[in-house]
Amino acid sequence: MSEVNHAATAPNPGIVFDMVNAYQRSAALKAAIELDVFRAVGLGLGDVPSIAKHCGASERGTRILCDFLVINEVLAKKDGKYVHTPTSAAFLDPASPACLASIASFMNQPQLHVVYAQLADVVRAGRTTMPGSGSVEPENPMWVMFAEQMAPMMGPMAAPLGAKVLEGRSGPMHVLDIAAGHGLFGIEIAKQNPEAHVTGVDWAPVLRVALENARKAGVHERYNMISGSAFDVDFAGPYDAVLLTNFLHHFDKATCVTLLKKVRAALKPGGRAATLEFVPDEDRVSPPTPAAFSMTMLTTTAEGDAYTFSELNAMYEEAGFSDITPHPIPMSPHTIVMGHA
Repeated sequence: MSEVNHAATAPNPGIVFDMVNAYQRSAALKAAIELDVFRAVGLGLGDVPSIAKHCGASERGTRILCDFLVINEVLAKKDGKYVHTPTSAAFLDPASPACLASIASFMNQPQLHVVYAQLADVVRAGRTTMPGSGSVEPENPMWVMFAEQMAPMMGPMAAPLGAKVLEGRSGPMHVLDIAAGHGLFGIEIAKQNPEAHVTGVDWAPVLRVALENARKAGVHERYNMISGSAFDVDFAGPYDAVLLTNFLHHFDKATCVTLLKKVRAALKPGGRAATLEFVPDEDRVSPPTPAAFSMTMLTTTAEGDAYTFSELNAMYEEAGFSDITPHPIPMSPHTIVMGHA
């Protein structure tokens, strides 16, 4: 039985009301981040007047917002004062190196929320109501924001991906990082292998973010760039490995196969192509986070989806890859899918 199969449980109207009011939680989190509530609490400003003064907000509004955050377990309340929970201390206080506030800001963009107000129309059409190709419209400025703000979410995935790509290999190598974004995945390989050279492919404004991250990591002298669409530019090569991180899910299967064929042609014999994807089980409803990602693709792309491993395996095989294996990343909704040329 699927872990999300609730057919045998008693009727629960609370589930309905939780869904009806879910927008309040995302709005409250967004407001708290904008007002700097979590920094105030981290500084020990636990009473309503002090938090309100720090945030430049009314005491009434601050009290109600902070109580709502307590109800939703991202703050705690002790003796009338607000304190961090372990979750808010680690992931919402700007003083924490693991702070996810920039990710929450990116995912709460108004242009992404607007589409959900039109979700019935999206379902009727089977595609986003965003202009053109949606989030993959050429040079969409949201990807600069993604590169700048989503690094805290993707950073923890970089080390296991780099280790899997480099497994059993060392010495000089060339790696192509398609849709590089923040560049962290290619940069991680350059960090793990001091003889690796990385080429990032993305729109020019996005690559400027990746190059700055490469400078911070001290690998910029081994970081090259090709600006433009992955479907149009010449990859050159040949490469020892190609990375396709969080990219294939934006497109239909035929488009993915076309790109994978281009990737295979750019690889050396025996070279590796590694994707990083939200990969749901074959039932498409579990685990919840990878499975629910299909909704994100429905609302933001013309034909994208969260693909199961069997679907990704078929794409790889059609493109000419062999020895295709999944490698789930522990404590993460992501899976590395590796294929060999």
